[in-house]
Amino acid sequence: MSFKISIGFKTYTFLNLAELLAKASPLRSGDVLAGIAAKTTEERVAAQMALADVPLKTFLSQELIPYEEDEITRLILDSHDQKKFLTISHLTVGEFRNFLLSEHTDSIVLATIKNAITPEMAAAVSKIMRNQDLILVASKCEVIAKFRNTIGLKGRFSTRLQPNHPTDDLKGILASTIDGLLYGSGDAVIGVNPVQDNPNTAIQILELLENLRLKFDIPTQTCVLTHLTNAILIIEKGAPIDLVFQSVGGTQKTNSSFGINLALIKEAQQAALELKRGSIGNQVMYFETGQGSSLSANAHHNLDQQTCEARAYAVARAFDPFLVNTVVGFIGPEYLFNGKQITRAGLEDHFCGKLLGLPMGCDVCYTNHADADQNDMDNLLTLLANAGCNFIMGIPGSDDIMLNYQSTSFHDALYIRQLLKLRPAPEFELWLQKMDIMNSNMQINHSEFTKKLIQSIHV
Repeated sequence: MSFKISIGFKTYTFLNLAELLAKASPLRSGDVLAGIAAKTTEERVAAQMALADVPLKTFLSQELIPYEEDEITRLILDSHDQKKFLTISHLTVGEFRNFLLSEHTDSIVLATIKNAITPEMAAAVSKIMRNQDLILVASKCEVIAKFRNTIGLKGRFSTRLQPNHPTDDLKGILASTIDGLLYGSGDAVIGVNPVQDNPNTAIQILELLENLRLKFDIPTQTCVLTHLTNAILIIEKGAPIDLVFQSVGGTQKTNSSFGINLALIKEAQQAALELKRGSIGNQVMYFETGQGSSLSANAHHNLDQQTCEARAYAVARAFDPFLVNTVVGFIGPEYLFNGKQITRAGLEDHFCGKLLGLPMGCDVCYTNHADADQNDMDNLLTLLANAGCNFIMGIPGSDDIMLNYQSTSFHDALYIRQLLKLRPAPEFELWLQKMDIMNSNMQINHSEFTKKLIQSIHV
């Protein structure tokens, strides 16, 4: 099925839904690299105008990747809530945008229809929205997750404490962890990317973090971001796993390039659930995504990178995660060239994830060879916080010395909490006050407990 629109004396024809979605996307280098982007601004506007007139029902009848070829397509269509879809099935993409922006569409309405919205519908409507639209609608969505504390409540803003080390040195990881805790970071998770992705290294780091957590009764969760297969082995060895991590993509081929499939994710989730380590909830999965992963694996099926990204959220949604975040600028300028493209992608990803019912965070980041700087990240951080983002990263000095990219620091989280009067997760906030790390006015204290934490480095 082709799509046509006439503007003045010129008629634009888009051969299928995939081409229409790609050419309606705001400019980004990844789509240009793939050869699927609009050739001109005029063609992009024409595609957006044509897309606005497409009925939402079309996304259920025209598969972007054939049902028989792709288990993500099967997951999306088989899990679609057809009953709830009746409330929006009469809308076009443009009318859906107006519905989302309406003052009458609140968090309750959005929560009710989240499973009626497919990733392709979310991606489509995002393409015809301005940044302010993405921020406003996302801010209406409240997605709450629980393990040892509560993430995603209105008026709260959490961080993943990311104490990576270039040699997996345990004292170095511990020092960065303590540094973050003393700045009120770490309520979303204390999560380490290991250099050596093997079970033995992961177990050493997990036991280190578990001992620290138990010693000071810290109401948070820990994670070593190792492959699912390693996580399953670690669980079998009896190591203290809280959250199971995996990078996921929006096509079966993408996930195959990661060495995973839906069945393997399910196996890992079940293994973690059986541990019952959560105290107030048991959402055990942590997923990371990022625009460009499908294209970089040659697994995008000629779909634009933002639509592939939204499809990754269908994978995440199927496994009731505690945390999901887009590592928005990590993959490099080949896919998001500059600060403007990174900012737009971060807002799109957060919007689509929240609309689909996910507890979305964002790694507000860029690589050193991108046309971006920390001021661009300040802008995106501020926009995402206003959009109700659940969490960001907390990294010493905002410079990840293991992964070699720039992100957000412990101080960045303090800035946004102070600016917008946001607080950490409630259980974590009480702990910070109990330990005299932070007072009731969200000010950081230097107390006797600070010395005790620092002394832990020598244990």
